[in-house]
Amino acid sequence: MDELSDAAFEDAVSRALDSIPAELARAMDNVVVLVEAEPPADDPDLLGVYDGTPLTERDGWWGAGSLPDRITIFSGPLRRMCADAEELEHEIAVTVVHEIAHHFGIDDAQLHELGWG
Repeated sequence: MDELSDAAFEDAVSRALDSIPAELARAMDNVVVLVEAEPPADDPDLLGVYDGTPLTERDGWWGAGSLPDRITIFSGPLRRMCADAEELEHEIAVTVVHEIAHHFGIDDAQLHELGWG
């Protein structure tokens, strides 16, 4: 599904972020969402990754000069796995929710149980 421009892909990520309930969006703290073309070579099918300290693991020391946590969404694998723009938009949203859940301290096992694996 390479027909979607990079800007349109980023717009889809923005729509996914906008769909997050307001109370959850307000609870997100010091996190940035990025889009990159490809994941690391050792994990070519990776759709997204959360790199940071989950909110459940932060304490008083954490905020003192900490760099933002990063959520990275990888466009290449998402484009390759989807047959059309509608499926791609859905998978982007699922991936964004999945990685935001990690920011809130929800692990992969819990996400699979909830249907967001």
